[in-house]
Amino acid sequence: MENNHTHLSNEKKTLIVIICTIVAMAGEIFFGYTTKSMALLAEGYHMVTHVLTLGLTYTAYILARKFEGSEKFPTGTYKISTIAAYTSAMLLGFAAFWIVVESLQRFLNPEPINFNDAIMVAIVCTIVSAICLFVMKDHHFHLHNIEEHHHNADEKEDYNYKAAYYHIAADLLTSVITIIVLILGKMYNCIHLDAIVGVVCGILIFRWALILLKHTVKILIDMK
Repeated sequence: MENNHTHLSNEKKTLIVIICTIVAMAGEIFFGYTTKSMALLAEGYHMVTHVLTLGLTYTAYILARKFEGSEKFPTGTYKISTIAAYTSAMLLGFAAFWIVVESLQRFLNPEPINFNDAIMVAIVCTIVSAICLFVMKDHHFHLHNIEEHHHNADEKEDYNYKAAYYHIAADLLTSVITIIVLILGKMYNCIHLDAIVGVVCGILIFRWALILLKHTVKILIDMK
């Protein structure tokens, strides 16, 4: 019962975060068109991927709750959430790979950066991500102990929620670092620094995705 209560609480938190993300996404796309800022527009469409991921998380909760106790799932609906977490981890990995590739391309073929617009976008994204992460904050796990996984017969790790949490955490991390890098780049007129840090962030996010994949695969194939 306690585990079901936790999942219901996580479901509600996820819905709140989805609403916040949609509002931020719509605002960035709208102002991107009205101000002709490609930085704002690009970040707005980047937020679309987070909406899709969070939507997948929320849908998994609904399906798991709907089919709970169903004869179609004699062992329970826990793996529905795990499948969603596995898919989210895959998407996170692809996003990290794209960040690394794009950063390397920008390093080899640098383009002028509109620092003022880019800094404004990064600040907006940081605020939204920080609010979302605060809403999703859970005492059961933190970023520093991501590799710890203790289970017992009565309680199972909610990797579906953890996957959504790491998506937001990854966005917050990159946004904060981006603000610092853009300010330094503007001060010293260095556009290569942005690409270098992009590669580092991409590798870190990819590591999170791999760890999450490892845990979810073990559950899906019933591996101890």
